[in-house]
Amino acid sequence: MRIRSGGHDYDGLSYISSVPFIILDMFNLRSVSVDVEDESAWVESGATLGEVFYWIAKKSRIHGYPAGVCPTVGVGGHLSGGGYGNMMRKYGLSVDNILDAIIVDANGRVLDREAMGEDLFWAIRGGGGASFGVIVSWKIKLVHVPEIVTVFRVEKTLEQGASDIVYQWQNVADKIHEDLFIRLVLIPVIKKDQETIKAKFNALFLGNADRLVAVMDEQFPELGLSGKDCKEMSWIESVLFWSNYPNGTSVDVLLERHSQSEKYLKRKSDYVQNPISKPDLEGIWKKMIQLKVTLTFNPYGGKMSEIPESDTPFPHRAGNMYKIQYAVNWKDENIETENHKLEMIRQLYDYMTPFVSKSPRCSYLNYRDVDLGINEVGKESYEEASQWGTKYFKGNFDRLVEVKSRVDPGNFFRYEQSIPSLEASWKSRVAG
Repeated sequence: MRIRSGGHDYDGLSYISSVPFIILDMFNLRSVSVDVEDESAWVESGATLGEVFYWIAKKSRIHGYPAGVCPTVGVGGHLSGGGYGNMMRKYGLSVDNILDAIIVDANGRVLDREAMGEDLFWAIRGGGGASFGVIVSWKIKLVHVPEIVTVFRVEKTLEQGASDIVYQWQNVADKIHEDLFIRLVLIPVIKKDQETIKAKFNALFLGNADRLVAVMDEQFPELGLSGKDCKEMSWIESVLFWSNYPNGTSVDVLLERHSQSEKYLKRKSDYVQNPISKPDLEGIWKKMIQLKVTLTFNPYGGKMSEIPESDTPFPHRAGNMYKIQYAVNWKDENIETENHKLEMIRQLYDYMTPFVSKSPRCSYLNYRDVDLGINEVGKESYEEASQWGTKYFKGNFDRLVEVKSRVDPGNFFRYEQSIPSLEASWKSRVAG
């Protein structure tokens, strides 16, 4: 059985399988019930992030929720896999702001937090819900946002000093004021007369433009930010800005459940714990231009460094400066294009090995990556699963296996990267 809330699983594990299967599609379970006085909301797993943001903003100008910047992503997968966004340095991940949940387990019991117990409630907040049951709804904790926030988008090419600015970004982005999140998108630009890298600095600041410029002047003057680069707006308008909607777009667009542009894609992830030197950055630029792969750097620090690794299954906390997302897209449906693009992204991932986390080389569960390893359905094993399980969860993997083995010993809920049950793993080994 595949459980799909938004259908955004990067490697398609919520809607494809190599064996006969059914899809349990959550898209009709999409209510969002906001309680401003309690500063909470019950949201069903089939709702999109856009719908959640929209209904929060309808009720309050001073509340928001720390979740992803893509509004068509489904709540169920996003929250159960960790869920990060541009308020993570202030408030942590989506899973750090969950109060309760309703889950249907392998025995068909409907359980809330009290009934499921703290171990299972821990596991579904970052361990991937589809390993443990069907999560029907979540009670989320709303966070405070100012009536006015500020955004900016500044672009620099290598010819405009991008290498120096990116190097400096590494030294400040995880240490700068926690109200400020500066994402860095690095895009290879290949024209007849020019090959370069374009560095896009996209920011959300939980405050006004004057205060933002003052923070940047003091802590990151290399970017040269000025007041004219900044746009003040409400938090819900900043959601549209981050989704690349044109200025003045109605917030009603957040209720559209499908993105306008459909494309094929592959994503991978890494964590950086020490700054990459300028000469090494320049080597990376050459490789990116050669392979035509885009990189996105997302800064950590702030609240992310204060939460212990074992608080939730998501372990990538203190000591991580930023996360890398690798991205390739293509439009042709032929297998040659697909194989070529996959080879390009894998080559850059291999090239980056010296610069990223080690033992394990960590990855983010919600940037699903079957290159890390899979379990064959029906032949699941702890040994196979630990190949990718330790990359996603580090030391939390064994606790997830313990919870799984207790709540779903028969491994009813399974897919290529689900948490294995020790009992089912042992039985499949004996049968094999």
